[in-house]
Amino acid sequence: MDITASAIICAVRNHGETGAIVRAFSEEYGMLAGYVQGARGRQLRPVLIPGNVITGEWRTRITGQLARLTPEPLHSRAHLLGEPLAIAAIDWVTALTAATLAEGVPYPRVHSAFDGLLSAIELAPAARVWAGAIAQYETLLLAELGYAEDYDADSAPAAMMAQNRKRLVAHVLGDRRADVMAARERLVERLKRAVA
Repeated sequence: MDITASAIICAVRNHGETGAIVRAFSEEYGMLAGYVQGARGRQLRPVLIPGNVITGEWRTRITGQLARLTPEPLHSRAHLLGEPLAIAAIDWVTALTAATLAEGVPYPRVHSAFDGLLSAIELAPAARVWAGAIAQYETLLLAELGYAEDYDADSAPAAMMAQNRKRLVAHVLGDRRADVMAARERLVERLKRAVA
């Protein structure tokens, strides 16, 4: 497999002394995993932040082998690291996306919504502008995975998120729910403090 694509970093897991396994979401190829040599070094660490956009080259010599990923920065959201609410939102949606989507399956509607949501979080001055979009993204993701449910169009984001939480835990996340849902709980707590 040799793929070159623009992709959004969703998950980075340290592997070995200096490397990491990175999962990134591209429009054309869906979720792609790759090993990045030197991922924890000064040059690559700021590139491999969840929410950042890269141009990546995924290369494998043997079918079924984890690809070697060479990332180049395309758009950085590192400036949000000092914004606790924005970074909690990005942590949640990237962790959710990485945990739920199968590798190599394109989800163009999900990618478009994901990219738009991350841009809204980055550009909006207040959570009230994008909090509802997070609930809508969760709903879209669940629908794309086969867990569609009708909602009242006037449902408050908090009500949608409560329903989505139940379906995510019951149907989608399985054994990974503790790790992934922790990011969601941090976001919900920060949203409550921001509104209070």
